[in-house]
Parts: sequence; structure tokens; C-alpha cells
Amino acid sequence: MSLMPFASSRPLTLGVELELQLLSCNDYNLVSSAPDILRRVAKHTHPGDIKPEMTRSMIEINTSVQQEYAALVEELSALRKTVSDAGRFLNVAVAGGGTHPFQHWSEQKIFDAPRFHYLSELYGYLAKQFTIFGQHVHVGCAGPDEALHLMHMLSRYIPHFIALSASSPFVQGHDTGFASARLNSVFSFPLSGRAPFVLSWSDFEAFFAKMTATGVVESMKDFYWDIRPKPEFGTIEVRVCDTPLTVEVAAAIACYIQSMSRYIMVEQRTPPEEDDYLVYTFNRFQACRFGLEGIFIDPRSHERRTIREDITAMLNRIGDHASELGAVEALEQIRKILSAGNGASWFRRTYAREHNLGDVMQLQAELWMGN
Repeated sequence: MSLMPFASSRPLTLGVELELQLLSCNDYNLVSSAPDILRRVAKHTHPGDIKPEMTRSMIEINTSVQQEYAALVEELSALRKTVSDAGRFLNVAVAGGGTHPFQHWSEQKIFDAPRFHYLSELYGYLAKQFTIFGQHVHVGCAGPDEALHLMHMLSRYIPHFIALSASSPFVQGHDTGFASARLNSVFSFPLSGRAPFVLSWSDFEAFFAKMTATGVVESMKDFYWDIRPKPEFGTIEVRVCDTPLTVEVAAAIACYIQSMSRYIMVEQRTPPEEDDYLVYTFNRFQACRFGLEGIFIDPRSHERRTIREDITAMLNRIGDHASELGAVEALEQIRKILSAGNGASWFRRTYAREHNLGDVMQLQAELWMGN
């Protein structure tokens, strides 16, 4: 099977996907209500798209193509209202966050769709363990070679995106010590991690042809890379973020990625190097484990700083680009996260006060639904 052509796309446009938790309003555990929610929302007009995900206790909302923070927040808010209204009608709460803190994977049910059944047969129990909740951000690119350039240059900043969105500290009733425990489940898949270091689309097509010849992959969907090209959309897709606790933070992180992408396209035309990946897994682990307090090693200067410090320096560099993109308010949201903490910090603070994970999830759902 050949790789589909790279579609035409307006550079720096955005698309956001959010995977959401469906919760019983009795105990705030996950509930297999996706079919009911999807039937309910199908009766109403709404922007974007609302789709099933791997298991029946989760759904995914997708925006249309957007350009600026304000319009992105507006569409995400409209999608939030649609799914929240459906949930209230069905006595189901909807929440953000990267993991549910006390669900057990063995209790989850695969959504009845051919691809999900195929993945369940292929990956076994890992498919049910994939009841985790992430944000994916698409960035429009002028062409395929530009997409590969941006993909490799953005890979240096993967720890930023992990640390800012991290909201999954608890798994099966226990504090894991991680800011983002969700990504540990992603790393279990054989085709996760980073993309191969190729800089031209012709070389990428050759790599894809080799992989399909082995029978290991059939399409780009089979790669669970942290960032991957999405040729049918003309984008690259950043896939490392936990689902944030509010749509405003989700939009802010997307526009932070957008502003950084403009900075790379306009100011950083230096080609990426294979050695940029020498500290990639170390930096990524630090972000997952310690969040904003994790250590970041610059792959070229070898300078050490905290991820919070590296984000602060980036905010100072991309201010003009954010202004050009209408993303100044988004960067203010990012500064608030640096000051007040990410979703994992909120979760731990709230649990220390409530002492009950069910109560924390009720508050988390109220936060996301805008109650």
C-alpha cells in the first residue's frame, strides 16, 4: 500500500482532538455510555466532529480547521456544551484529564467498530489499557518537506507539551509519582516513540514502503509516534499531550504549539540533526515524571535547566509570533500554568483536600463541563 499524497494545507492552521472521560454520576467511575452519548449528540447540530474511541467509556471531539485562539476556544466550548448537555440528559458526567484515577482496565469494553476490534485482537490487553485520554494538535504545513522539517524541529520541545498538559498522576487508586502516567501506556506499543530521521518526503515514502512490505503497518494510523505527519490533512500531528482539565487550556497549548511552529518556520531554518535526538528520551521521561520541574538538557549546547525555565525562555522568543497569530491570550494561559501548576498539580492539591478520588473526579467533571 502506497502512502497517500500530502494534501494542500494553509500553513499554521490548527485542528484539535480531545479524548474525554465518561463518568457515572453515582460513583464517578468510568461508564460505558459512549453509544448512548453518540446517539444523543447525533440529534443536534454542532461544529466539528464527535466520535467513538477505543473503549465505550470514552469519546473524542474534533474541531474544524481553525486559525486563532479565540475562534478555537469558541468551537471547543460549543463542542463541550453539546457533549455536556447529552451527558446531563443521560446522567453521565464528562471530564478531561489523562487517566481515570481508579478505573480498572479489565472492566472496560471495546467499542463496536471494526478497527477497534482489530486493534483489540492485535494488542490484547493493551487495547483496554488504552483507556487513556489525550489531546492531539494538528498544524498545517505548506508541503511535505516543510512538514518533516517542522516535525523534527518541534521534537526538541516535546517535554514542553508533556509538562504543560500533564494531568494523569493517579492510576488504579494510587499516586504514581508521575505528572503524566498516561504516556507510560502509550510507550507500551511497538510503533510508539519518535519518527525516523528523514528530511525529504521521497525518503519518507521509501521508509513507508519498506514498513508496509514487512506487513507491520498498513497506514499512518499504525504509527503511534509522538509527532507524525498526517498527509491526508496536510499537517503534522503532535500526540503527547494529556487531555487538559478545561477547553481554554487545551486551546492555549494548541496555540503555544502554533506560535512555536511559526517561530521555527520564520526564524529557525537551520536544518535538524540526528544528534538532536541524543537526549530525547531522557528529556521526555523527565517531563512525564516531574512535569514542569523536570530537567531539560539542550541537545546542542548541553545546558541544563528546568522545563519551566525552558518554556519561560521560549515564551520570550515567540511573543511577536503569537501576536501575529492572535494568540497573545493563549500565551497568558501558558504563563498561568507555569505559575499555578498543571493539571497534575491541581489533582494532587484537590485530593489532599478531599481525601476521596470519587469526589475529585466529580470536581474535575464540573471543571471541564463548565458548571
